[in-house]
Amino acid sequence: MSRTKCDEDRRLEKFEDVYDRWEQRQLSQAEAAEILGKSERQFRRYIDRYDARGIEGLRDGRLGRASGKAIAAEAVEAILALYRGAYKGWNVKHFHEHVTEQHGYRLSYSCLKNRLQGADLVRVERRKGGHRRKRERKPIAGMMLHQDGSREVWLAGQPALDLIVSMDDATSEIYSAFLIEEEGMMSSFQGLLEVCGAKGLPSSLYTDRGSHYFYTPEAGGKVDKDRPTQVGRALAQLGVVHIAAYSPEAPSLLLPRQAA
Repeated sequence: MSRTKCDEDRRLEKFEDVYDRWEQRQLSQAEAAEILGKSERQFRRYIDRYDARGIEGLRDGRLGRASGKAIAAEAVEAILALYRGAYKGWNVKHFHEHVTEQHGYRLSYSCLKNRLQGADLVRVERRKGGHRRKRERKPIAGMMLHQDGSREVWLAGQPALDLIVSMDDATSEIYSAFLIEEEGMMSSFQGLLEVCGAKGLPSSLYTDRGSHYFYTPEAGGKVDKDRPTQVGRALAQLGVVHIAAYSPEAPSLLLPRQAA
């Protein structure tokens, strides 16, 4: 089997795992898309293709085999006609249960919902926004990594040192921690090397706006993402999203504040 075929098979297996977690409501669309490295819109397109043609629908049509999950266009039209008629106004959950149990149609809830929304038969629900809502932790370990440094007299009788900690957002598990004379580019790379070597690449890295992480034209202002640092360039090459902390308490609260 060629490397390209192996890579594609792994990508499809990963999508099916994420899809199952999303369908079981363990992940939101945004979280599922982030794991796959895609936008929410692209993830929704993948859902449509997967629901309509199964896993082969994501192979760009190269294999040309009909999927067991495929839904004929005639069946879709028949389902839409049922909703326009006797079931008009039903919520999607009850309609899905009825057409599968009483009419024998086999399709997923998400596929049915997408078809009804696409035909303007049910309203697309929009999430209500909140004012400065607290960010929820990631649902799965490995999605987001925090890295920060804190300068203290950590060792009795020794000068102040920087403690560099890299930890998981979902579990707060510390993957890397070491003392160094001064925080900087090399300490960032050392922490990332230790974590990625043992745990693999995260989807994103959350840090403060230190000069080794980001270039900031104005003190306290927004970072210039068009002028990446060495750390930023390395993360971009690895496909890891680099997120800058703007709230003053993040992410320094992640670190212990006591000397040995």
